[in-house]
Amino acid sequence: MEELVTQIVGYLRGMWRFRWWGLAFAWVVGVAAGAIVYFMPDRYESTARIHVDTQSVLRPLMSGLAVQPNIDQQIAMLSRTLISRPNVEKLITMADLDLDVRTPEQREALIGRLMKDLQIRSAASTNLFMLAYSDTRPERAQRVVQSLVSLFVESGLGGKRQDSDAARRFIEEQIRNYEQKLVEAENRVKEFRLRNMTLLGDGARDYVTQIAMITGQLQQAQLELREAENARDAMQRQLVGEEPVLLPQTPPSSAVSIPEIDGRIDALQRNLDDLLQRYTEQHPDVIGARRVIEELEGQKRKQIEEMRALGGGSQFGALNSNPVFQQMKLALAESESRVASMRARVGEYQARLDQLRELAKRVPEIEAELAQLNRDYAVHKTNYDSLVARRESATMSVEMDAQGGVADFRVIDPPTLPTKPSAPNRVLLLPLAALAGLAAGFALTFLVSQLRPAFADGRSLREITGLPVLGAVSMLQTTERRNKRRRGLAAFGGGVVAYATSFAIAVAVLNLIQG
Repeated sequence: MEELVTQIVGYLRGMWRFRWWGLAFAWVVGVAAGAIVYFMPDRYESTARIHVDTQSVLRPLMSGLAVQPNIDQQIAMLSRTLISRPNVEKLITMADLDLDVRTPEQREALIGRLMKDLQIRSAASTNLFMLAYSDTRPERAQRVVQSLVSLFVESGLGGKRQDSDAARRFIEEQIRNYEQKLVEAENRVKEFRLRNMTLLGDGARDYVTQIAMITGQLQQAQLELREAENARDAMQRQLVGEEPVLLPQTPPSSAVSIPEIDGRIDALQRNLDDLLQRYTEQHPDVIGARRVIEELEGQKRKQIEEMRALGGGSQFGALNSNPVFQQMKLALAESESRVASMRARVGEYQARLDQLRELAKRVPEIEAELAQLNRDYAVHKTNYDSLVARRESATMSVEMDAQGGVADFRVIDPPTLPTKPSAPNRVLLLPLAALAGLAAGFALTFLVSQLRPAFADGRSLREITGLPVLGAVSMLQTTERRNKRRRGLAAFGGGVVAYATSFAIAVAVLNLIQG
């Protein structure tokens, strides 16, 4: 610590040797700085205050129905992002600041200066904003602030409308996309159902129930088939075991029975009896029925003649003409037909049962695939319904904003036309200029003392040279030297006091002028 103090004292002694140089340089720098401060151009600041009222009666009423963004946050963000290059370029045109601009470099310099000088001060708790701009010409400062106020209000309203329109366009696009996805999902479900209609069925009966039902029908058909086969076999045994009976004479045609023709004749006869109960013999229907009966009887006689011709009057012909034998042959033919029909039914039921059993193995896979399709459809349907609801909410929000407004921009204080300069503050800058002069003089004395060093005592000489110092010779102080030293100190102190006094007088005069 002692060494540091000694070193500082050495520096001060060296600087004291060149104190007149420092004082002169302080006067030069101080006067120059004061002149610069005095001749700095005056700047006039125009200000305007705007209050943004974000409270609306509609907002609590429409809570839950319409989208309600954080208006306070949007206004705060607008105040921080208003001074951007596009807005500044628009402001230049609105305030006619580009009348004197001739080159792109001048325009860029103007944009940079405006982005630096424009100010927006806000109090977040009250939504009160102050717009300020300073310029060398007061009327131009007022125009700039007026344009900035208009830009602030328009950006607040237009930005919200643009955000709402962009949000609605995005939602509309998403709705169209999800509508297309929904249609595709519906088509996939429809095609899947058509492709697997037999597996899905009507949804009322599962495959276990269908298999049980088909199995019961198959067992019933098998039982009926066995019954028909037993009846057919019994008839075949009766035909084989029946002994032929020869008739003593050829029976008349009326005794021979042809079931098909006899059945038709009986039916027509009954119809004729019914007609005769209602009409006379001359009625066309009665005549027509008799004619048909006669034709059938003639056809029966013809067939009987043909049968007799084929039988040759032998025993076989007589047997074929036996009515009982004819009835048994017809019954046997019917039994064969029934057996064939029942076999076809049993085969059909068996094929259905086999198909159901094969398809039943695929039912879990089909159900899983259908569940996946339904799940995709449900997701798309949910998103689609949600987007439609959001679109309606956004539309209602836009209509609410159109009715009630996003926010109410109230100009509390319009842009002022300044009459007094707001800058520079010469009363503050002049003392700073004086201090700057003193600092410059102090720095000069330190620099010269380092360039032209001297040894103040034997210790510093010994430390720097490394040589032993045998002794020191002191200067005798005479009366003349002491007087000369006092005069020098008085002159130096007077110079310092005059320096400070001149700047104090300048500050006082400026106060009187500005007051």
